[in-house]
Amino acid sequence: MHTEQSVKSKTAREKITSDFEKKVLEFFETIAGLFQFSVMFFKNVFIPPYEVEQIRKHMDELGIKTLPIVSITGFIIGLVLAMQTQPVLVRFGAEAFLPGSVGISIVRELGPVITALIFAGRVSSGIGAELGSMRVTEQIDAMEVSAVNPFKYLVVTRIFACTFILPLLTVYVIFIALFGSYIAVVLVQNMSIEYYIDAVVSAVEYGDAIPGVAKTFVFGFIVGVVGSYKGYTATNGTEGVGKASTTSVVISSLMILLFDMVLVKITLWLWPTI
Repeated sequence: MHTEQSVKSKTAREKITSDFEKKVLEFFETIAGLFQFSVMFFKNVFIPPYEVEQIRKHMDELGIKTLPIVSITGFIIGLVLAMQTQPVLVRFGAEAFLPGSVGISIVRELGPVITALIFAGRVSSGIGAELGSMRVTEQIDAMEVSAVNPFKYLVVTRIFACTFILPLLTVYVIFIALFGSYIAVVLVQNMSIEYYIDAVVSAVEYGDAIPGVAKTFVFGFIVGVVGSYKGYTATNGTEGVGKASTTSVVISSLMILLFDMVLVKITLWLWPTI
C-alpha cells in the first residue's frame, strides 16, 4: 500500500514537472516567435506595394469596434477618479487642486493604459480569431499559392492600423475622462466649466501629454503583433483558433503593463523634472 502511494506521488510530481517544463518552453517559444514576427514586419513594411486601402479599412474597423466601450470606460474612470480624489484633497484643504490632479493622472497614465488594455481585449482577440480561422481553413496557404504575400497583406496592414489608431483613441478617451471628472466635480462643488478647463490646462504640461500619448504607439504595435502572431501560427482546428484568441489577450495585456513600466522609467530619465 505504501509502495503504491509512493508510485502515485512520484507520478504526480513528474507530471507537474513535465507541465512546468512545457509551459516554460512555450513561454520562450512565444517570446522568440514575437521577436521574429516583429523583425518580419519591419522587413515587409517598406516593400511595395503599400496596401494603403487595407490599412485604412482596418483602422476604420478597429476604431468603430472599440469606440463605444472606450467611451463608456473613459467617462466612468474620470467620474470615479474625481469622486475618489475629492474627499482626500478636502482632508488636506487642497480641494482647489482637484481638476489639476485628476487631469494629470488621466493624461499621464490612466488614459493611455486603460485604453490600451481595453483595445487589447477587444482587438487582439479579434485579430487572433480572424487570422486563426484563415490559417486552419487553409485560406492563408491558398494566398501563398496565388503568389500573394499573405504576411504583408494580412499581418503588416493590421499591425500598422493598430499602431496608429490606438493613439487617436487615447486622445479621445482622455477628453471623455476629463468630461466625466468635470461631471463629478460639479456634483460636489460649484465650479464653472471655464474654471475647470483653466485649472486642467494650467496643471497639465507638454511633458505630461506627449509621453503619455507617445507610448500608446508602442502599445498599439504590441496588440497588433501579438494578435497577428497567435492567429497566423494557429493550429489544431477550432480549438487552436479559440486558444489563439484567448492567449492573444493575456499576452498583450501583460506586455502592455510590462512595457508601460519600462517606458515610465525612460520618461522619468528623459524628463526628470516632470
